[in-house]
Amino acid sequence: MYNINLGKSGLSVPTVAVGCMRISNMSKADIRKFVDTALENGANFFDHADIYGGGKSESAFAEAVEMNPAFREKIFIQTKCGIVPGKMFDFSYEHIIESVNGSLKRLNTEYLDVLLLHRPDALVEPEEVARAFDELHAAGKVRHFGVSNQNPYQMQLLQKSLDMPLCANQLQLGIMHAPMIQAGINVNMYNDSSVNRDGGVLDYCRLNDITIQPWSPLQYGFFEGCFIDNEKFPEVNEVMAKLAEKYGVTKTTIAFAWLLRHPAKMQPVTGTTNPARLAECLKAADVRLTREEWYSIYLAAGNILP
Repeated sequence: MYNINLGKSGLSVPTVAVGCMRISNMSKADIRKFVDTALENGANFFDHADIYGGGKSESAFAEAVEMNPAFREKIFIQTKCGIVPGKMFDFSYEHIIESVNGSLKRLNTEYLDVLLLHRPDALVEPEEVARAFDELHAAGKVRHFGVSNQNPYQMQLLQKSLDMPLCANQLQLGIMHAPMIQAGINVNMYNDSSVNRDGGVLDYCRLNDITIQPWSPLQYGFFEGCFIDNEKFPEVNEVMAKLAEKYGVTKTTIAFAWLLRHPAKMQPVTGTTNPARLAECLKAADVRLTREEWYSIYLAAGNILP
């Protein structure tokens, strides 16, 4: 595992983050094995959210690892807030403060390394967000801040009121969901792939040193399922299988390696709770695809080159 800089935060973090969305119903022993597998492979950056498992994912994590100051200093914890499930998005000062205090209690920690705003809130007031961030930072409760699923103008609007740089933007990205890459390749074309759906967020983040954290990199559509070994996607699986054989890894590893090959220096987030599959994801840090191999996967996924 190698490290990258997380935006302008000054943090040097593993290039693959460990997602904890689905751990809420796991036993303590299974979560501990899951965490140990991550740490054994050099991955000590754990991604949470206050809504994962209705809050249970955070508390289950803390209980399983028996959170204590010595262990806490060995890991990075990122969590997210802002979604009120099924009702609204809420970036109000009160909601951010309440959510962070709840996460700190569930995670049994005094501070978060990173807090992300979870999706955009149409009613956001940047000054309120800034007041919450300033208070949390001054109190030592949150060290760095970022966003998820936001476009360049939404980030600029927030940044205008913030005293600290946004360090990360968590966005859906993977081999079978790559509109931000497709639009960059199909500039000035009359095809569907040329449509700029995100305001050029990929280039914006690169220009402003904001780390993109791809979520659900093995999914297609919006949580429609995994594309690996899926009969709906024979061509891309065939190409990935050949590359997996060449590098002595699995197709899961190749899927993550495809993201890591991009020069944006992204930090993809894993989604599995299976320790063996997690190890496959983390192994991607040891594989560097050639330019031709990267494009062969892109084309096999159904994309075209203009």
